[in-house]
Amino acid sequence: MDPSSASGRMNHYEKGRHTPDLQTLSRIAAELKVPLNYFFCENEKMARLVEMFDRLPEHEKNDFLRILEKKLP
Repeated sequence: MDPSSASGRMNHYEKGRHTPDLQTLSRIAAELKVPLNYFFCENEKMARLVEMFDRLPEHEKNDFLRILEKKLP
């Protein structure tokens, strides 16, 4: 994203006037250090979970998933 137009473009995205394409959204996610699916969460709790899960080392992600699988039917 060209720095000279970034502020205006972000403003349009925030106000819902425009929607970024997937490639742009992916670059925004990388810049904000959040996973791409963070932007598709329906509520704050899910967004926090997605963000925290993404930060875990791979072996801890596997442990976490095993715990959840035992708790859910």
